[in-house]
Amino acid sequence: MEAEACEIGRLPEELLSAALSRTSPRDACRAAAVSPAFRAAADSDAVWACFLPRALPPLADGELLAPAPPPRKKDLFLRLSDSPVLLPGKLVSMWLDRETGAKCYMLSARDLYIVWVDTPQYWSWIPLTDSRFSEGAQLRNVCWFEIRGTIQSNMLSEDTIYAAYIVFKLDEHSSGLDNPAQEASVSIAETNLTRKVCFHGYDDDGEAGGVPENYRPMSLLPPQRIRRRNRRPVPHGENVGQPQKRADGWMELELGEFFNEGGEDGEVSFSLLEIKGGHWKSGLIVQGIEIRRKKSG
Repeated sequence: MEAEACEIGRLPEELLSAALSRTSPRDACRAAAVSPAFRAAADSDAVWACFLPRALPPLADGELLAPAPPPRKKDLFLRLSDSPVLLPGKLVSMWLDRETGAKCYMLSARDLYIVWVDTPQYWSWIPLTDSRFSEGAQLRNVCWFEIRGTIQSNMLSEDTIYAAYIVFKLDEHSSGLDNPAQEASVSIAETNLTRKVCFHGYDDDGEAGGVPENYRPMSLLPPQRIRRRNRRPVPHGENVGQPQKRADGWMELELGEFFNEGGEDGEVSFSLLEIKGGHWKSGLIVQGIEIRRKKSG
């Protein structure tokens, strides 16, 4: 194997770079560990320019300046795939999928349409210390629950399967979010997909999924509502989507997936509703809606 690597290493760097640019970021990083000749080609701007999207969106001032601007294309790719950067206005963040270089986004709660969000009786804005966004929307008490968001399809990577997720937390006083289930939908062009989802998850014993340990609940004004004596969430059928814990301490709930075909301009819209049951709901904190590449399997 070492002999084969040495033979390949004798090829011109331009030829090695051309071959590596047709692989993936992961393959290029692996090739860099094979030999010094491979490393020079695998780290070259010619290779990593192919992994970066052809059109990156403009970023908010100073987003790539700390601690210093990335000197190479590889450094830029790794910086953008390591953590989100803010776009102008600081209401949307963007990062790259490390496996493919696909552009991913999060729309902050401020960038979403939330019914009654500016009525303090129903919603309030609270500071966030564990997010790129400065604030999130806290649900106080509503019976008409409606959240919508949109993104232009040309901001996304072509010929890529995406999924949309609402990123949230539940405080210890949450109520009314387990039953009835919410209706989630994702629409692009003439395609509209709808599914049932629920903010509460369940383990194998049917118990509700817990709030991440590093989350300290926010205080709520005592709403006027009827409490169930047993606050254990009501289990739903197998076709109801349930949330997952994230590494950053938040929860996420998939709203649906879609395929973004190449070269098409248009709008992708997302919604999450529960407007039929008439039940009062409270105790939800919304960071935003995330749109990222859907990994196979």
